[in-house]
Amino acid sequence: MTKVAFKPGTLIYPLPALMVSCGTMEQPNILTVAWTGTLCSDPPMCYVSIRKERFSHRIIRDSGEFVLNLTTEPLVRATDWCGVKSGRDVNKFKEMHLTPEKAQLLQAPLIAESPLNIECRVTEVKELGSHDMFIARVVAVDADERLMDHTTGEFQLNHARPIAYSHGKYYALGEKLGSFGFSVKKRR
Repeated sequence: MTKVAFKPGTLIYPLPALMVSCGTMEQPNILTVAWTGTLCSDPPMCYVSIRKERFSHRIIRDSGEFVLNLTTEPLVRATDWCGVKSGRDVNKFKEMHLTPEKAQLLQAPLIAESPLNIECRVTEVKELGSHDMFIARVVAVDADERLMDHTTGEFQLNHARPIAYSHGKYYALGEKLGSFGFSVKKRR
């Protein structure tokens, strides 16, 4: 395989495309992010990196909370639209016909149409340059009951048709290639 030198950049793709809700039930806002991820499993922690000039940046900085709302193929238009429009100018919930729903522990609303909502409280803000990283503890998770396997207790996100973001484009996730540990599992 021949390699070529390429300029330094953030080329770790694909990434989850998430809608981050913030604000309050009375004044909700949504921001689309792809710069997000898991930081720790015990305690459960994650992060979002947000440009300082974004409307949601101040809301999250001041409130210290946000909700990660997983996105799906049916939500792809709203996901994109909420990433290019500013909450300074429009009510994204209203314009995209999304439903703000009361969170278990936060003032920030959930997006009812999302199959999984992860309620987060900010523990630290790291100033990184163009973006600030909001490091947060997961304080509650709200899962669509229809996606729960009541026999195993597992959440079956794959049935919700999640999407990913890669180099400015949204993609549906493809076929299952294996499960964790399949490469070392003994064959019968």
